[in-house]
Amino acid sequence: MTTDYQHATHQGSQHDTSTEGHPSRVGHADHGGHAGHGDHAAQFRDRFWLSLALSVPVVFTSHMVAGWLGYHVPGWAGWIAPVGGTIIYTYGGWPFLTGAIGELRGRRPGMMTLVALAITVAGVASALTTFGVGGLMLDFWWELALLVVIMLLGHWVEMRALGQASGALAALAELLPESAERLDAADQPVAVPLSELMVDDVVLVRSGGRVPADGTITAGSAELDEALITGESRPVQRGAGERVVAGTIATDSAIRVRVDAVGADTALAGIQRLVAEAQNSKSRAQALADRAAAALFYFAAAAGAITFAVWAALGDLTAAVERTVTVLVIACPHALGLAIPLVIAISTSMSARAGILVTDRLALERMRTVDAVLFDKTGTLTRGEPVVVATIPDEGVSETELLALAGAVESESEHPLAHAIRTAADAAGLVPSASEIRSLTGRGVRAVVEGREVALGGPALLRELDAQPDPKITEQTSVWAERGTSVLHVLRDGVVIGALALADEIRPESREAVRELQAAGVRVVMITGDARNVAESVGADLGVDEIFAEVLPADKDAAVAQLQGRGMRVAMVGDGVNDAPALARADVGIAIGAGTDVAIESAGVVLASDDPRGVLATRRLSQAGYRKMWQNLVWATGYNVLSVPLAAGALAGIGFVLPPAIGALAMSLSTIVVALNAQLLRRVQLRPGTSNPR
Repeated sequence: MTTDYQHATHQGSQHDTSTEGHPSRVGHADHGGHAGHGDHAAQFRDRFWLSLALSVPVVFTSHMVAGWLGYHVPGWAGWIAPVGGTIIYTYGGWPFLTGAIGELRGRRPGMMTLVALAITVAGVASALTTFGVGGLMLDFWWELALLVVIMLLGHWVEMRALGQASGALAALAELLPESAERLDAADQPVAVPLSELMVDDVVLVRSGGRVPADGTITAGSAELDEALITGESRPVQRGAGERVVAGTIATDSAIRVRVDAVGADTALAGIQRLVAEAQNSKSRAQALADRAAAALFYFAAAAGAITFAVWAALGDLTAAVERTVTVLVIACPHALGLAIPLVIAISTSMSARAGILVTDRLALERMRTVDAVLFDKTGTLTRGEPVVVATIPDEGVSETELLALAGAVESESEHPLAHAIRTAADAAGLVPSASEIRSLTGRGVRAVVEGREVALGGPALLRELDAQPDPKITEQTSVWAERGTSVLHVLRDGVVIGALALADEIRPESREAVRELQAAGVRVVMITGDARNVAESVGADLGVDEIFAEVLPADKDAAVAQLQGRGMRVAMVGDGVNDAPALARADVGIAIGAGTDVAIESAGVVLASDDPRGVLATRRLSQAGYRKMWQNLVWATGYNVLSVPLAAGALAGIGFVLPPAIGALAMSLSTIVVALNAQLLRRVQLRPGTSNPR
């Protein structure tokens, strides 16, 4: 329900995202930039509470309400409703009156004009009744009060929803430490303000402390509480070589972090920029509500004019005025004013807490229609880094010994395969020290371990040393090679004593994500630049429906276009810079793993965590939210379409005319129905078997 009044608010929320400094400083700048949402939300809140307080005596001193409840309003209280109603009209109704002027000037009558028309007609008719002018019996002060209160509540909820995500991120920025412990040349921690941190500084994060800036762990390991970033309630183990994000908490031990992003380059700043764009995006359901409000305005105006003309022609001028006023008052859609804002507020809260950052509301709405999800393999369905997936030691050599020797030889290498081997060796047990380490370019590495020469390498190294593995080892390594797995042999004194298989590890959550998407009737497709045999091995393990292999980065968007050419609505899920064109071409672009990557700039949805199951959660939220919006819109507009003709006297010929009191009461009940229906959205489980975050 975006109006001229709110467009002015949106325009006031533009800000400069180039703020330099540490993440908290960026957070403050962004938050300040969005003060328009917060300030106007506060104005609607203040007007709502005062109007609500005044509406209580206005309602209970209404003769109409007193007649329903069977009590008598004393004579001295007769002026409470007119005075209170007038204050509510002028103070609480001011945003709608000024908004109506803007809509009429722009020749785009909508919700503001409809509300202003209803409260003005109700106020004028009630004032004439109070002063006994024209013999009218239209005590609508109570209805005017409730109409203003309900519409203020709807706008307050909407404005608060618009600022909710940025408010949560600003709160995250506020939780950053005021200073960091930077290690000096003597490797001693020195406290410095966050604004002085620079790329490549190394900081010490103590147990229980917060990470002050984005970076990579250089020493130590700890369980990090990343709930504020990803929505994941359980701490995640992070060790040397892994990235950490500012604001997360090292819960159990100290770590050292090399800073690689500050200021506007941090993940937090990137997310805040996306939130700013999302707040200025417009929901299709919101646009529909705007059009419904405009249509209702013309409908109400026409119905009012026809009602007056018909009843006046029948010779009953008093009835003509009463019927016309009744039509115009109950034509104002209380329920329509809450139909969309409530659903948006609830879905925004649910998505943010589940680690789903919606940067384009239209993308979220389109997600419900997606019938094919195209996953980039590396870094999305897989972890994007090699791990030791299998070993085969020769007779007389244990698996632990094999890994220990390999880890010792690779102790000084920075190669990703070397890191994977060291990680596996450390997990297996004590790794002996190595000396005389020599890198053999294109073949492998050699070293002296415990007085014996140990070598590690692939087929080129075996040929150079004229070494022949045991047939059992050869048989197994051939199977690994056929699957596209990297195979390295371990030799001691020139004899092959075993082999290691290294591959990009499939995320445990990926299998569940694929299975659940297929169960929901969605076709799952995988795309990768890897060789066909590697892609088919991973695809078979995951059970995907289709594979695009050996695809150049520049051609990924062509795969999206091909699927769309088959009549499919495609969601593309990726995490790399080279995924950006495909993310932009897809019906819905989903970037997995929030960060500063170019990919998230092209995505309509960003998953804060690396869990691909978030794709399914996004689809469930899209379906449930859109369903609730439509249910509310149908109820809200349906009430008006039925009640207005009855109030106008369409059935007067058979002796039935909708009494003003009953019409007003039904209108209030329709608002309650819409509000309760929106609350049912909270019962939707985004991930089966888990409760939704509150």
